[in-house]
Amino acid sequence: MKKSVKVSMGGVVAALSLVLMFLTSLIPFGTYAFPAMAGILLILLVFNLGYGYAVAVFGITAVLSFVLLTDKEAALYYTIFLGYYPILKGVIERIRSKAIQYALKLCLFNACMIAAFYIGLLLLSVPKESFVLFGVYLPWVFLILGNLFFVVYDLCITRLVTLYLIKWHNRLNKNTKL
Repeated sequence: MKKSVKVSMGGVVAALSLVLMFLTSLIPFGTYAFPAMAGILLILLVFNLGYGYAVAVFGITAVLSFVLLTDKEAALYYTIFLGYYPILKGVIERIRSKAIQYALKLCLFNACMIAAFYIGLLLLSVPKESFVLFGVYLPWVFLILGNLFFVVYDLCITRLVTLYLIKWHNRLNKNTKL
């Protein structure tokens, strides 16, 4: 594949990712859903162009998200975890043991979400007392629920990658060999 095709493919994925990130300002549930979708687009680059291009597009999208978006929380979640996880997922899944894979994935998710929470507290200046409802510290509840959603998200990525490889990868590669 020519370098110009690789660069243009990276540009298209970066543009689509930014469009998804812009949608976070328009749709309330988008703060979590659209950064996840934007990260999944990077899998196309991993398969077609390699990890280097995918990481570069992630970096560009992360920086532009912080600069251009009004929803800084979405930009934070994209940068802290949702943007690079689909790229890193393939590397983690090279480990033979499924138990070690999931332990590593869950540790990474929890560490990133806790970091995102504290960075969000610092950037948004939200008092910690506002997270308590009826004596329950809500971030722990959200983290537990987040782990459940993460497992579903991980399975969905696996299914999407399988579908892409079976149905589309060879068709797209035939058309992009310029």
